Amino acid sequence: MRPNIITEAGISTRLNQWWSSTPFITSGVTIICAAIYLACLLIGYDSYSEICFLPSAAASHFQVYRFYTSVLFHGSLLHVLFNMLTFVPLGTELERIMGSVRLLFLMFLLATTNAIFHLIVAFLVAYNPIYPVSYLVNECSIGFSGVIFSMIVIETSLSGVQYRSIFGLFNVPAKWYAWVLLILFQFLASNVSLLGHLSGILSGFAYTYGLFNYLLPGPSFYSSIEGWSVLSVCVRRPGFILCTGGTTYGQLPTHSNTSIAPSSLINGNFLRNISSWMPSRQSSTIQTSSTQEQEDPRFPGRGRTLASTGTEPTARESSANLHARLLDNTTPSDPLTNSQHAALNTVRADATVIADQTDTFDEELKKLVGMGFEKTQAEVALAAADGDPNVAIEILMSQQD
Repeated sequence: MRPNIITEAGISTRLNQWWSSTPFITSGVTIICAAIYLACLLIGYDSYSEICFLPSAAASHFQVYRFYTSVLFHGSLLHVLFNMLTFVPLGTELERIMGSVRLLFLMFLLATTNAIFHLIVAFLVAYNPIYPVSYLVNECSIGFSGVIFSMIVIETSLSGVQYRSIFGLFNVPAKWYAWVLLILFQFLASNVSLLGHLSGILSGFAYTYGLFNYLLPGPSFYSSIEGWSVLSVCVRRPGFILCTGGTTYGQLPTHSNTSIAPSSLINGNFLRNISSWMPSRQSSTIQTSSTQEQEDPRFPGRGRTLASTGTEPTARESSANLHARLLDNTTPSDPLTNSQHAALNTVRADATVIADQTDTFDEELKKLVGMGFEKTQAEVALAAADGDPNVAIEILMSQQD
């Protein structure tokens, strides 16, 4: 058996492999946040009131830039370190599913909607006639954790898991995972923005319920950006994932995945979804031949579908055609006995099966490499999984953890 490359490597090698497997946008955002913190530390910049998200300033002076500067700045080393260590696995998973450009647009959308939710809740609480709490409109918030909470909700919804572990201590139902983290951080850490994290959770649920569908562009938008000549250097990088790639499990809201009128958002199905606090993952394994040839309306682009039902008929048909051609080469006039004919056909069939298995293994290996995994690791994991790409992905992800 081939040795496990990950477990037998040193710490520096593991860190290098872990970082090299991080996709382009995830690693880029991490580097930018770390660089901004280091730059502030070196020049002694601490005027966070000028760049933080301050509801009163954002509303009265229309300082929209605070929507985005507050996301990139952090107040301490532990703050940026903890946020980035949480963001990297979440960003890696979502970027492999969505693609690099689409994840970048999603984070921009989440930063915007988080700030809007923050403003609405802060002013509602501050000016309600029953029990006004005015300090929320003057609370200064910075950090990437609001976007991270949104991504936690989205990734949990896409994964389809029933339970999530809280720091490895106990499990909670997946639909309560983000809420439990929200409460725990309020008790375990100081100077934590409850409203900032709550706004992130609200944005995450709004996205998973499809409330942002009309704010999301179609697949041609992402494809056109990927085709820009100025971005050709980025697109050619190994960690860059095209929006037509990645796995297609789960349900990703898109602008074109529904023709429902906005008024139908208050129908019975939506109210039932609200009662569950988390949209259930829908199965897409049963498809007709016509829908297989078209784009999956829930995911923009063709996608690199692992073990998809759409490729299996093609493989079977090609195998049958090849077998038929081999059999046609042996005519009744050949001086072979019936037993020799049977033995020859058996050998040809076995050779066809072996060739198909080899082609399938190579095809799945290319898909894993295209998703951002290192080729040698992907080959070892795929061999250990007996060619099952889903099991191979689980092995690779567990090794990275």
